[in-house]
Amino acid sequence: MISDSAVRHPTALILLMAVQLACAVFFVTDAVQDFFEGGPGSLDGHLIIEALATLSLLIAFALEGRILASLRRREAHLEESLKNASAEVHAVIMAQFDAWSLSPAERDIALFLVKGLSTQEIAEMRDSAEGTVKAHFNAIFRKAGVHSRVELLSLLIDRLLGSRLQTLSE
Repeated sequence: MISDSAVRHPTALILLMAVQLACAVFFVTDAVQDFFEGGPGSLDGHLIIEALATLSLLIAFALEGRILASLRRREAHLEESLKNASAEVHAVIMAQFDAWSLSPAERDIALFLVKGLSTQEIAEMRDSAEGTVKAHFNAIFRKAGVHSRVELLSLLIDRLLGSRLQTLSE
C-alpha cells in the first residue's frame, strides 16, 4: 500500500515511474531493433519475453499513474472536508460564546482554554497577569453555568455533538 507520505511527497513514486518508463523505452527499442535485424522469423523466446516485460512495465506505469492521481484527488477532498469541518466547529463554538454573552477578552481566553493552554501560557499570550486570566475564567464559567475547565469543555463538546446530531436527524 502507498503511504500517506508518498501521497504528500510523491517524488519517490514519480522516480520509480520514471525508471519503469525508461526501462520500457529501452525494451521497446531493443525489441524493435532485434525484430528488424532478424526479420519476421526472429520472433523467438527472447523477443517475446522482452515484449511481455515491456507490456508489463507500461501497464504498471499506467496503473501507478492512475493510483497516484486518485490518491491526490482523495487527499484534496479530505483536506477540503477537514477545512469545512474546522470552520463548522469554530462557528458552533462562536455561537455558544454569543449565547453566553462573552466579552471579546473572554472569547479570546475561552478559545485559548479550548485549545488547552495553561493559565500561564494564556497570560503570556495576552501579555497580562495570571490573576487577570483567572478572573476572566471565573466570568466565563459563571456565564456558561459551569465550575471548571473540564465542565466548560464538556459542555462545548456536548453542544458540538448536539449540533451534529441535529444535522444528522434533519
